[in-house]
Amino acid sequence: MKIFKIIFCLLLVIFAVGFNTSAEKLNVQVYETSASGNNLVQLDNFSDATNENRIQVVLQPKQTKQTITGFGGSFTEASAYLLNKLSKKNRDSIIEAYFGESGAKYSLTRTHINSSDFSLSNYSYAPVEDDKELKSFSIQEDLDDIIPMIKDAMDVSKDGFKILSSPWTASPWMKDNKNYVGGKLLPKYYDTWALFFSKYVTAYKNEGIDIWGFTVENEPLGNGNNWESMHYTPDEMTNFVQHHLGPQLRHDYPDVKILGYDQNREHLNEWVDSQYKNEETSSYFDGAAIHWYASTYHFYPEELQYAHKKSPNKYLIQSEACVDSEIPKWKDDAWYWKKEATDWGWDWAPEKDKPLHPKYAPVNRYARDIIGCLNNYVDGWIDWNMVLNKQGGPNWFKNWCVAPVIVDENADEIYFTPLYYVMSHFSRFIRPEAKVFKVNYSDKDLMITAAVNIDGSITVVVFNEKENLKKINLTLNNKSVTIDIKGQSLQTIVI
Repeated sequence: MKIFKIIFCLLLVIFAVGFNTSAEKLNVQVYETSASGNNLVQLDNFSDATNENRIQVVLQPKQTKQTITGFGGSFTEASAYLLNKLSKKNRDSIIEAYFGESGAKYSLTRTHINSSDFSLSNYSYAPVEDDKELKSFSIQEDLDDIIPMIKDAMDVSKDGFKILSSPWTASPWMKDNKNYVGGKLLPKYYDTWALFFSKYVTAYKNEGIDIWGFTVENEPLGNGNNWESMHYTPDEMTNFVQHHLGPQLRHDYPDVKILGYDQNREHLNEWVDSQYKNEETSSYFDGAAIHWYASTYHFYPEELQYAHKKSPNKYLIQSEACVDSEIPKWKDDAWYWKKEATDWGWDWAPEKDKPLHPKYAPVNRYARDIIGCLNNYVDGWIDWNMVLNKQGGPNWFKNWCVAPVIVDENADEIYFTPLYYVMSHFSRFIRPEAKVFKVNYSDKDLMITAAVNIDGSITVVVFNEKENLKKINLTLNNKSVTIDIKGQSLQTIVI
């Protein structure tokens, strides 16, 4: 009888240990994109279960940071024109891939006001000279391409998405050089240009499209006088918003946001110093927008933190990024993982800045930048063109670039590059209103970010840029799970 009691007690211990082990295990789904061939593939087996050499990754969801606005890409005339050239089947598949429930579920987008370099020609919604009341204003140019693309996206988007609109230039007649390229807005047209923004909101609203916000000017420091542009100093932009654009929109459309700056991060400090100088200058600014073109590897954490500390309750949105000065590689996934891409700075940056522009792997640049931004208070991240062709256009200036989706419009073929899947790792799983929070880990070869969604689910994104496999032990509230992340791979872990 005694031996049976001993056996019974042992069984109870075994059962209790087993039960506790089960309770302490974190229930996760793991999705991977890798140089070895996975493209947002859900892994069935993601660990060899050994605990040897595990990197401890501890989630701290109570230590929250910024609230997410969204992730997405841009509605450009180039992208919309190409979609019009494709079969309905391929057009629909691209729209679904970006906005549908089975796809990336983009939540934050951008478009251009008037023409940009990724237009087929130069145009303005107000071409009639000295029309100060903008009686000639018309968005006719957008009715055949950009607006149908936006409406198609709206039709498949379950949660909807925000649109941030940016002018590259005012109408040439409003500028001191009377040109689409370069020059400055003449002070006598400040009120007219402010009215232009309001007219744009009204025109799009009449088409059933709400505009969430504006940036005041795309790249106010200029682009080397190559394509549409208009220059401001920081104080000139602040003055325009404080005394003209802000009051106009506050009166007509008080919920529409205004973001300042909208260019590379290395000059962010001086712009936020101007727009957030005091209550009077900052009252109409809802935040700042930034681009990534200052470097192919550096995401400028100090500048991002400075902007956040300057005004912690304002938006800080990455509004444009792309693999620039490159013709896309067609159906060659491997190229996107190799450090062979070059950017504008490889050829044209001043010698002192050349070290900021080495060759890079496009996947690495996207993953590193998005994670680096999220860990330094950026709340939204917008890619540039959603669709380009095999040449990297169309672009009236022949400023060729790469998009996550490349098409051969003549053969009616489409190619989802690895960049599309990188964007999906974030946009699909980190939803608007999610809270970014602190993660503790010690291995500097990894980049990790995490956020808790409003439904309580937690998303952790891990990037292993190195070639060797890494083993992590992910811990949340005394529950843990072991996960292996192979070299050159990006993983999204959903808890």
